[in-house]
Amino acid sequence: MDYAKIISAAARDMRPSGIRKFFDIAAEMKDCISLGVGEPDFKTPWTVRDAGIRSLEKGRTWYTSNSGLAELREETCNYLSRRMGLSYTPGETVVTVGGSEAIDMCIRALVNPGDEVIIPEPCFVCYYPITTLTGGVPVPLPLKAENGFKLTAQELEAAITPRTKLIIFPFPCNPTGAVMRREDLEPIAALLRDKDIIVLSDEIYAELTYGGERHVSIASLPGMKERTVVVNGFSKAYAMTGWRLGYACGPEPIIKVMTKIHQSAIMCAPTTSQYAAVTALRRCDADIEAMRSEYDMRRRFLVSSLNRMGLDCFEPEGAFYAFPSIRKTGLSSEEFCEKLLFGKKVAVVPGNAFGDSGEGHVRISYSYSIGHLSEALHRIELFLQELGM
Repeated sequence: MDYAKIISAAARDMRPSGIRKFFDIAAEMKDCISLGVGEPDFKTPWTVRDAGIRSLEKGRTWYTSNSGLAELREETCNYLSRRMGLSYTPGETVVTVGGSEAIDMCIRALVNPGDEVIIPEPCFVCYYPITTLTGGVPVPLPLKAENGFKLTAQELEAAITPRTKLIIFPFPCNPTGAVMRREDLEPIAALLRDKDIIVLSDEIYAELTYGGERHVSIASLPGMKERTVVVNGFSKAYAMTGWRLGYACGPEPIIKVMTKIHQSAIMCAPTTSQYAAVTALRRCDADIEAMRSEYDMRRRFLVSSLNRMGLDCFEPEGAFYAFPSIRKTGLSSEEFCEKLLFGKKVAVVPGNAFGDSGEGHVRISYSYSIGHLSEALHRIELFLQELGM
């Protein structure tokens, strides 16, 4: 049997994840400190865990509707109105297996073979392979550190062609921590209002913004709701990564098609997780604030330490990552990470894992305790001193 002919070219050509490579090595290494994983170190709030336990005790173990519990979709809409200033109905909402499934369904629902998808980078690793698997054409749009890795209307306009179908909007950004404020969004919205292009706004880190300003969704700007699909979830804001629960909100015709794909591929999101998420939305605003405050302290400590060592690092305003430049070392991103890992047993992620424009940087997560970060930074500083910095 000729498996090369059976397996699609798209599946063969997907780039391996540099995140997974270094994570796997670090996991096997004794006394290694990892700053590579994008996962909260907080436990899921007890009120949420208790709600999941109670749903099991009551025997709520059946499928839910394909689009998710009506109660959860209603609470999701209430949450988005209260926290983000967005107005959606349950009919414009589908509950998914994590934000990643929502991204996958949105791209599959909208992108036909040959359609172009503009992907600002550095970015989350799943956008490229999902686009490729649909037959779409990823169009990388490199962002600049000197602009705080923000997207400008001029850069976007230059990337748009008659074949552009979708624009990925990855803010707050993994891996850079970049945030788009209202004044950054308005020129982009003005550019897109008269174009037949949909925006996929990945807002999984929306609750993790710093500096006193709350997240602003591009869907909240005039004329943008009808051309935007907002993806969000419970993993980051509520420390619920293992519960695997997300959602998408957008124009009802698009959400209906996404739900059909979800119905055929998944059936429904985990029932226990959905009942727990209702409680998260209703009762955990204070938990979000407490976790964000802790992340903010770690963020300031990490960034100031990196700059003091000589690794130039712009101030990330969102998510829980720093993206310092390592060009002064003379090493490539992968060389830096490998030498640091095997020499000092500290794992960080090479910037080129997030697109070619990430070369010359590394991603460092601060979703770890101050003690964990302090020891890792001590080892990084010793490593840099050995390199002559």
